[in-house]
Amino acid sequence: MKSMHKRIEEQVQRWQIQHRQQPQEKESIPIVTISREPGSGGVVVAQQLSEKLGFEVFHQEVLHEMAKQAEISKQFLATLDERGLSVLEDWLTSLVHERHLWPDQYLRHLMNVIGTIGKHGRAIVIGRGANFILPPEQRFRVRVTALQRVRIENVAREHNLSQAEAKRRVIKTESNRRAFIRKYFNADIADPTNYDLVINTETLQVEHAVNIIGAALGCLVEGAL
Repeated sequence: MKSMHKRIEEQVQRWQIQHRQQPQEKESIPIVTISREPGSGGVVVAQQLSEKLGFEVFHQEVLHEMAKQAEISKQFLATLDERGLSVLEDWLTSLVHERHLWPDQYLRHLMNVIGTIGKHGRAIVIGRGANFILPPEQRFRVRVTALQRVRIENVAREHNLSQAEAKRRVIKTESNRRAFIRKYFNADIADPTNYDLVINTETLQVEHAVNIIGAALGCLVEGAL
């Protein structure tokens, strides 16, 4: 695997190239944030949506590693111009006060990283509470869900686990994600009002879910996609 620093360098270079090619383009296309229940297929939905829209995907694990390192946060912020940086700082400050957050070093870096991604646009962000960090004009919030029984079967099949092992894995992951969102954002990860669209992959195939998200996003930015 590429080192994290190599990935960051490549991402920064892509943003620099995009800025030179389209310096006057306005931020008209929101970031798609995907929150998902374990075993619901949310990552597959994100990957196929990325292929459909040509968006960059930022996975939860990568965001977590980025947020642990102050220098990466600084590298991301350095890709913004003075105005973009000022707008981001103002928004994050208002977010902290509005939600009564007590951001530790990790959350500050996480907000900087996801906030910078939001300013550059054309991305899909999986997990890490991105839907709570980005301002309304920069986000389209999706929640991917399914019945627990179905999700347990999916996890057992995907990871070659017994039903009991898969159930324990699903419950533990659900609990960890719920606790993370409660701790850092004072919110309920399962509350549907925290999302613009809730997708049930028990009844919708991944392809159909991707088409629905793309159509909904297109309604927000007519002609942009």
